Amino acid sequence: MKILEIKELIRKDVPIYYRRLFSGIVIMELLDKPVERHIDFSIETKPTGQKEILITIAEPLDYPLVPILRALKTFIDTIDERGELPG
Repeated sequence: MKILEIKELIRKDVPIYYRRLFSGIVIMELLDKPVERHIDFSIETKPTGQKEILITIAEPLDYPLVPILRALKTFIDTIDERGELPG
C-alpha cells in the first residue's frame, strides 16, 4: 500500500483560523493496482502547536482502513511541511 498523490486539491473557506479544510482525490496503490478515492481532510493546530489531521474517505475500500489512514496522515503532514497545500 502506497500513497502516490492527491490531485484536484481544494481548500475550503473556514472562519476558524486554526482549522484548515481540504478536499481532493487521492491516488494510492493497493495490491499493485492504482485506486482513486475522493477524500476530505482537516488540519487543526492545537494550542500546544501539535497538528491533528482528520480524514474522511467518501467511498468504501477493499483494504484495511487503519494503514491507509496512517499513510495518508503522514503524506498530508509531509506536503503541509513542504508548503504544497493550497493557501
